[in-house]
Amino acid sequence: MPLVGSKEMFKKAYEGNYAIGAFNVNDMEILQGIVDGAKEENAPLILQVSAGARKYARHEYLVHLVQAALETCDLPIVLHLDHGEDFDICKKCVDGGFTSVMIDASKYPFEENVRLTKQVVDYAHDKGVVVEAELGKLAGVEDNISVTEKDAIFTDPAQVAEFVAKTGVDSLAVAIGTSHGAYKFKGEPKLDFDRLEKIQKLVPGFPLVLHGSSSVPEDLVKMCNDYGGQIPGARGVPEEMISQASKMAVCKVNIDTDLRLAMTGTIRRIFAENPSEFDPRKYLGPARDAVKTVVKRKIKYLGCGGKA
Repeated sequence: MPLVGSKEMFKKAYEGNYAIGAFNVNDMEILQGIVDGAKEENAPLILQVSAGARKYARHEYLVHLVQAALETCDLPIVLHLDHGEDFDICKKCVDGGFTSVMIDASKYPFEENVRLTKQVVDYAHDKGVVVEAELGKLAGVEDNISVTEKDAIFTDPAQVAEFVAKTGVDSLAVAIGTSHGAYKFKGEPKLDFDRLEKIQKLVPGFPLVLHGSSSVPEDLVKMCNDYGGQIPGARGVPEEMISQASKMAVCKVNIDTDLRLAMTGTIRRIFAENPSEFDPRKYLGPARDAVKTVVKRKIKYLGCGGKA
């Protein structure tokens, strides 16, 4: 099955009250773990690549790894650029085989965000590629994007309909309290569901996206810390909150940190228990299985299992 865009995928998700897992890919083992988990759950899948991943693994390698995944399964798979920071990187991914791109101009004033987003939309749509944008800012860190909590701005519902109409964008990442990284909350976790409901009513039927939505499971953090890691006080978005959002207008949920925790914790454990081990297959294989386990768990609470 060839790569697909997300339009039909999101339409089914919106109408079915579930969300699609969008998992970040950085190397072969992570990709295999994601795809194997989705296959076992028969779930549609978004594989997303950040600017940092493109720099680390290189665009050509990633595209061909995804092509290999397509040859091993018959799931509908979207290849998505996560957090494209300018027109140039979005153009390269559109021209380089991606079926979906995100232009993140949320750091700019509203009108400049509209202008840059529309520039990407016009180019991408002409090539049959869908576009995600962002309105509002998330706290935390994603690659080279850093927004402190003080500067984090929740999405203004009053701007959403205007932004969608002026840009022609296909989906929109909104800020309602999630954040990038492993340290999402200092106090009690809280998402602004009233804000999400207002946005949903203003753009009925339009797919929304949640970034920074890893749940940072305590068992994965503990495993990292028990075997030499230093990740104190990490807290994520409770799974029940993400599940609630996926029953509303949220059709895509981004997950990256949890995959990193599972992989790193597993490798740390193997090194600690087997200090003489130096065969990468002996620690990357179990790490891949740990990624698969996380993906299967995410698919269950997003409700997209069996929807491929």
